[in-house]
Amino acid sequence: MAVLADSGSNPDVDLLYDINGLAKGAPGWVDRLMEFVGEYGLLLAMVLLVVWCWWSVRRRAAGGDEAAASVAGLVWAPLAAGIAVLVNVPIRGFVERPRPFVDHQGLDVLVSGKTDYSFVSDHATLTMAMAVGLFVAHRKFGLVGIGLALFEGFCRVYMGVHYPTDVVGGFALGTAVALLLSPVAMALLTPVMRAVERSPRVGWVVRRRSAGAAGGDALVPGSRKAVAAEERDLAA
Repeated sequence: MAVLADSGSNPDVDLLYDINGLAKGAPGWVDRLMEFVGEYGLLLAMVLLVVWCWWSVRRRAAGGDEAAASVAGLVWAPLAAGIAVLVNVPIRGFVERPRPFVDHQGLDVLVSGKTDYSFVSDHATLTMAMAVGLFVAHRKFGLVGIGLALFEGFCRVYMGVHYPTDVVGGFALGTAVALLLSPVAMALLTPVMRAVERSPRVGWVVRRRSAGAAGGDALVPGSRKAVAAEERDLAA
């Protein structure tokens, strides 16, 4: 529908050339590294961060309600990312902004084959939605995720495939979806996680079994071992 930046006098385009210009002066291996990180690496890092947070939460979970809510937040993180990307589909079709290398010469484009529209960035949307969803579940891990998302946005401009405003729009979209839908998502997902926790087969997904429960050595009040031990004490 509209090209959001038409000339080099536009600050959006100026910043694009400034950031992408770093690629021209960088060694070839740096560009290859940035290409991999910006296209796949940071998305993989976000997934691993969510898994790491899940592992940490289930190990330290003291109460069922707390564990269920935390794991529900972690489940919401990738769901929010998927919903945000779906919301972006009509936005891209409405704005119809070409990729920056279509309208501007002299860019060092590190990834070829990008023929779809530019606004907003799917990568920025995905990573920020996951980061904000992660922040809802765990503040420290969420802050790390937000840092990764910001770096993802920088990489997309560095690679010459997005304007800075494409990235900012992706950040805004991902944040909005993750935060605005979070109350509804948590209200639906938390009871599901509580039910999962009560399951003898998949309860480990929510909360780690205690050492005593796993090994069977702990004396549970009312158990046969506890009764036997009490009888021995009375006999003595």
